[in-house]
Amino acid sequence: MSHKKRNVLSRRDFMRLSAAAAAGMTIMPALSCSVDRFPAPLKRRFGRINFDVTTMALGGQGSIQWTPDDVNPVDIILKAFDLDINYYDTSNVYGPSQLNYGKAFRKLDLVPGEDGYNSELRESIFLTTKTMIRWAKGDYPQLPNVRNSSQGDHGEGAVADLKRSLSQMFGNDDGTYPEGAYVDMIMIHNLVDFEEVDVVYRGLETPLDTNGNFGALVALRDYRDGTNITGLNPKNEKLVRHLGFSGHHNAPAMIDMIQRDKWDLLDGMLVSINVNDRRYLNMQYNVIPVAQARDIGVIGMKVFADGTMYTKEPGWSRVPDDVVRIIGTEEVPSKPLIEYALTTPGVHTLIVGIGEINDDPLRCQLVQNYYAAQIEADALSEPERRELEKIGERARGGETNYFQMADRGLTPPRNVSLDKTDRIKLSWDTSYAGDEPVTHYEILRDGELLETVRHKPQVSKVPFSFETPDGNEFKIVAVDAAGRKSATEALTV
Repeated sequence: MSHKKRNVLSRRDFMRLSAAAAAGMTIMPALSCSVDRFPAPLKRRFGRINFDVTTMALGGQGSIQWTPDDVNPVDIILKAFDLDINYYDTSNVYGPSQLNYGKAFRKLDLVPGEDGYNSELRESIFLTTKTMIRWAKGDYPQLPNVRNSSQGDHGEGAVADLKRSLSQMFGNDDGTYPEGAYVDMIMIHNLVDFEEVDVVYRGLETPLDTNGNFGALVALRDYRDGTNITGLNPKNEKLVRHLGFSGHHNAPAMIDMIQRDKWDLLDGMLVSINVNDRRYLNMQYNVIPVAQARDIGVIGMKVFADGTMYTKEPGWSRVPDDVVRIIGTEEVPSKPLIEYALTTPGVHTLIVGIGEINDDPLRCQLVQNYYAAQIEADALSEPERRELEKIGERARGGETNYFQMADRGLTPPRNVSLDKTDRIKLSWDTSYAGDEPVTHYEILRDGELLETVRHKPQVSKVPFSFETPDGNEFKIVAVDAAGRKSATEALTV
């Protein structure tokens, strides 16, 4: 995909340099950080999206958003292109991030309609933006627990945010954009509560009132398909190719988001995942398996807990001083943290925000993160991954994921019901996993084990079920990989 002809560093030397960095960045001599020194990156099939994504992706925060005075954010983006990274992340709530991408895209001839437009390069990358707006239009009702933007309302709704992204990255930031401009995906960003999911699906799960307001998904579908079902796309434009969502906090709400998608609208999910994930209501045993079972492209984030593994105090970054500009520490090296995220089953790529780059690859954050990301999905066994979790314990005692819900432990099966006609039918929704995955459910009839039902990701609102001809009292017991159990209250006939 590169926009330049490359002289490639051998894979053997590449791995030696990577090993040197992991050992303390002192073994290998400094090499030029120029484009023609590095081999092509590893790629993975990106869920059901027809795209092979590089394991290393560029995050739109870091110094692309909170830019220190001595850093040029455009140079970071250009170096990512030099390394043939092909997934690029940004958002409407990332300050100047989209504008910085726009500056880089002009240098790379990625603006449609301009002389020298490189359509081949544009097709070779995957560009994702995000909106914090849950409603399609402006003048949205202010509902409890429904946030529209944590950093200000930049438009009249999610559709306005999509157009704003195109205007900032491919136009003049005046609301216009050139013909042929598009983003590969727009995500409903940072879903937190079930009430937000309710809003997002309005007009799909409920009657569509084109004179009123409705959720973001039905309107963004119009701009994906070139239709005008909502009345918001009168020109039948196609401005986005895929729809997705993201979340840092609430795995159950994210599961709900996927389960309610009866239209297969969601092609991508951005989710927090790092070595301290199992200390919280985790993503890797809860929502990620559901996304994997639906063949959704999964992008990991927060591998360094937004810098809290290192120099930043817990809490959302706000200013340039919050940006981490080191490459790990001896106590908490960065490479195994990246390896952990990328060997989490179901994860395809990992966005990492970059604080700074350097001509010396041993001191270049982007290059070192790129090295660390050259790992196959099955490269580490589960015991090896558990060993890497010990590194996370060294960072603030493992209490780094301020953005994630507290661990509840294994929960009982949910929404349990019993129906009796000619047979007794038990139904239930998935348990939420604690620090071990759920393996199966035990059906107890009148205090005795009747049957076991294998747990699998619940990909829709269709519940688990079990039928039996007789019995007076039933319990359903969730069991995890450690043998721990969590039972429902008794159900009586």
